Amino acid sequence: MILFPAIDLKDGQCVRLKLGDMDQATVFNADPAAQARDFEAQGFDYLHVVDLNGAFAGKPVNGAAVEAILGAVKMPVQLGGGIRDMAGVEAWLEKGIARVILGTIAVRDPDLVRAACKAHPGRVAVGIDARGGKVAVEGWAETSELSTVELARRFEDAGVAAIVFTDIDRDGVLKGLNIESTLALANAVSIPVIASGGLASLDDVRRLLEPDCAILEGAISGRALYDGRLDPREALALIRRARELA
Repeated sequence: MILFPAIDLKDGQCVRLKLGDMDQATVFNADPAAQARDFEAQGFDYLHVVDLNGAFAGKPVNGAAVEAILGAVKMPVQLGGGIRDMAGVEAWLEKGIARVILGTIAVRDPDLVRAACKAHPGRVAVGIDARGGKVAVEGWAETSELSTVELARRFEDAGVAAIVFTDIDRDGVLKGLNIESTLALANAVSIPVIASGGLASLDDVRRLLEPDCAILEGAISGRALYDGRLDPREALALIRRARELA
């Protein structure tokens, strides 16, 4: 299992939102590149970055901050938020992003996702953000009529590297991951699934290491890392021990 630390970018700063609300943003670090270096020094081996402004604007907004992060760390970085066309996909991959995450465009233009996967095998993920079981788009500002499983199954044979599944109702409020919904999605498709939204403590990490969660690629942690509820070294040590015993 991979534990991805999250850097969410708003106005060039590292923030965390509550329930996806841009008006409920807490700034945790004004220097995202320094935050990325800290995560790498703590032992994390894959970074999750989201351009929040970009997700609402439909185009990259925090590009300078993302490039600074890329220049600051050696670990791979996956990026989502505001990537809505092939030019955007290719631009970020050329700049050194290991994997782009396509969210809104996966609903609006699934053919573009398929084309991107074909052109860049293993480097395109789909972000599925759910509110009440339905897929949200445009930076979570709109909710579609699509269920999470319906959307995921559209890409079953497309070559999608992973699905990043976020339960918006739990995001940033430290209620714990929605394991039930995440596993339901993971068991419905063959695409690897990454859990996101609500990871709050070492208990969540222990739950992710139970046998039924072995199907998951990993999980994303944000606020719990920033406010000290989740000790990164303890969490990573648990994961290492689980890998050794596997």
